[in-house]
Amino acid sequence: MNLSEQVEEALNTIRPYLETDGGNVSIEEITEDNIVRLRLLGACGSCPMSIMTMKAGIEQAIMRAVPQIKGVEAVNLTDIDDPHAVLPQNLQ
Repeated sequence: MNLSEQVEEALNTIRPYLETDGGNVSIEEITEDNIVRLRLLGACGSCPMSIMTMKAGIEQAIMRAVPQIKGVEAVNLTDIDDPHAVLPQNLQ
């Protein structure tokens, strides 16, 4: 199984939680120095808690399952102070 498949498998362990809130995540790229770059989708892309989801959930799931990964970044994190940030319906 290649690195991308391993990361995808790790993401599949956390996807049900993201989907519950109307969100998801996709792999943009895995750099040659083993940094995973992700795009947050749906509600995750505009949620002010996305930084927490990223750090406490997604990053931990990937790095625990795929030890060769050195870091995880989101290409579209929403800042908690962003006036356009929107919480998912079930968190309001």
